[in-house]
Amino acid sequence: MVSDGSERLKLNVGGEIFETTASTIQSTCPDSLLAALSTPTSHGSNPVFIDRDPELFSVILNLLRTGRLPANSSSVFSKQELLDEALYYGVESLLRSAMLPPPLLGFDASLASTITPATDGVPSAFTATAGDASLWIAHGGQISVYDWSLSHAVTVRTHLSDVTSICRVWDEAAAIGSGSASGLHFYDLSSGRYVGSTHWTDPEDPRIHKARVAAVADSPGGVFASFDCLHRENSVLQIDKSTLQVAAVIGQQSGSSAKTAVPEKLRWIPDNGLLVGSAVHRGVFGCSGYIRIWDPRSRAIVWETSEPGSGRSSRFGDALADVDVDVEESTLFKVCSKSGDLGMADLRKLGEDPWVYVSDDNPGAWSADDGERSGGYSVVHCYRKQVLAARGGALEVWSSVEGKTSGGLIRRRNFVDKEEDSKRGMVSKVEAGGDRLFVSREYMEGVEVWESSNSSSMIEM
Repeated sequence: MVSDGSERLKLNVGGEIFETTASTIQSTCPDSLLAALSTPTSHGSNPVFIDRDPELFSVILNLLRTGRLPANSSSVFSKQELLDEALYYGVESLLRSAMLPPPLLGFDASLASTITPATDGVPSAFTATAGDASLWIAHGGQISVYDWSLSHAVTVRTHLSDVTSICRVWDEAAAIGSGSASGLHFYDLSSGRYVGSTHWTDPEDPRIHKARVAAVADSPGGVFASFDCLHRENSVLQIDKSTLQVAAVIGQQSGSSAKTAVPEKLRWIPDNGLLVGSAVHRGVFGCSGYIRIWDPRSRAIVWETSEPGSGRSSRFGDALADVDVDVEESTLFKVCSKSGDLGMADLRKLGEDPWVYVSDDNPGAWSADDGERSGGYSVVHCYRKQVLAARGGALEVWSSVEGKTSGGLIRRRNFVDKEEDSKRGMVSKVEAGGDRLFVSREYMEGVEVWESSNSSSMIEM
């Protein structure tokens, strides 16, 4: 590569001459191979020769000039080809920025792809990271890892026959549980190495035996996992990450009713160090369950409620279907099983009946009274001040918008999917990571990837 006084540079890639400027390269990727070649050298008037594909390099050069990929790049080259070429030239960070989707807005999201493991394609559990939107899918006794670009990185075979819960506890390590085997197990997915296990045992209580994991949540101070014994005794354990030993037993109870069942969902609240647990029983007569909040430092319950309960005559028969926490706004959300109304409670002002109910007859949303959208709500997930709720096979988002008359923020409901999308099957789990939304459906292979649709640089998976 040579330059003249005007900083024009020439590069011979695979026999084809390209021209650009030193500032184009050095301002975008100053530490790359191309930046090193753009400095003055002793090559004279002969361009530096690089034995690479010139057509792929034209994509890289366009990326350096505009920060975006050409519109036709995804149809001409595979994602892996682009990744390999960017890695060679040292511009992978720029390619990553171009390939990642725009900020996730639920009302503007569309189905971008479905990630399906090569074997046992029906996911039993999955988890996504908020940072780079990478994805770990448990299927059977295996865990498949997909990186930020959703390229398959590795599949790890565990010693379990099925993995029904998974939580990222370190950058490359997962805590996993099984519905058919006792204990919480830790794996380093980068190497496929088994790290260790934690079991709930009590020599003085024979009922505490072969306890299986129902839910897992991570925190800086340790891992929380709910355990359920064959005799229905259950509790939440706080586990020291450095030793994998039990640090505390929280909320031990006998699961003889819906109000004392094992927590099926755990959520750590970093602002106040509290742990939220919930369980919902779904039967022919509707839903029933509880929400419970513990302070792990004292192991005490700081607030709890069960539904159906007293003092809620106007909501009787419309009990909670699922619960989640918006940690950014310190707000507890639930969806009602029959009406679909959204209940909100300020975690700083919890009392006997802290719920404020919001509903929205959005005239822009099509009818949801029949088909796959019937049958009540089953899943709710909070992410970046958006509340995503699944009802049957349909997916909705509640967003904060400015009220036209009140001037304050109100909650507005929109459908994320189209009517035909909802007919693929009942939604079993929703989780967001990075700027992607991940959805699984009962008995269906793969995990759906939803992204906001206003990206000109989106690459097909």
